[in-house]
Amino acid sequence: MFVGIDHGTTAMRFAGETGQFKVTREAAKDFSIHDLAVLCPVDEIEGISLCYSMGDNISSITGIKKVKNRGLLSQDGAGQHIGGGTKVFDEVERSGIPAIVIPGLHRKSPTDPRFKAYSHQSSPEKIGIAYEVRHALGDDIIVSDVSSNTVTILVTSGKIVGAFDACIFAPGILHGALDVDAIRRIDAGECTANEAFQHAGVKFSLPELERMRSVAMFAAMECAALILLNDRAIVALAGSLAPVIAPEVESLLGRKVAVFDEWCASRGLVRIARDVFLGTREILGLDVDL
Repeated sequence: MFVGIDHGTTAMRFAGETGQFKVTREAAKDFSIHDLAVLCPVDEIEGISLCYSMGDNISSITGIKKVKNRGLLSQDGAGQHIGGGTKVFDEVERSGIPAIVIPGLHRKSPTDPRFKAYSHQSSPEKIGIAYEVRHALGDDIIVSDVSSNTVTILVTSGKIVGAFDACIFAPGILHGALDVDAIRRIDAGECTANEAFQHAGVKFSLPELERMRSVAMFAAMECAALILLNDRAIVALAGSLAPVIAPEVESLLGRKVAVFDEWCASRGLVRIARDVFLGTREILGLDVDL
């Protein structure tokens, strides 16, 4: 049995090959490795694939014992530190169960160098999403993960080309890019940049009736931008908002869009764990370093 653990914005999602469960990041502070018995007997787990925060200190899929600082350059950055993900990571590391840590996409990643105009392209769980969608739809895909934030990733010929991270382009419900108003508030000392990022989503900027239409428009724009680099790619949406915005995205793009749910990342991470521990040494163009 293999397990995938998705460190999401608001929840930790755990998947096995026959089931899944999730807990809030606050509740995850009480996590024990024995909680995985919900999926299967813990002594039957052959390998775990997990994410932690931005994953910007590793560029390969890396054995957990080789990872420093849980795969982070710094605990500071865009996002909220609660402690649940830290507890899960440390419990897995202490358990002795073989485990791999998924990297984020950043300037040391093997992506198209033009995307490295920005320091960060994607957090690690999006690799799980891309792997699951590639398995379902083929080697040329664009997938936009839309929920608290929006991140869109391009895979061409089975390898990751690049991605738009949440702080660059499309807003989600909670997070988004920093506009002129946000920059002014930061410069005036009214909030930190991280606080501004966490309040840049459509929940804070638009009336309720306009929120989903706006999220759909910007997600479609990210997909359209990546179609520029691969016009044969199949477009997919994942995340909690995927079924909500799919019709509008299809209308805007003028093409059908595949829909995956909020479990896409954790299921893809199960698939990565299985393939790596059975001998695969490259996932979506990322090396494996056990």
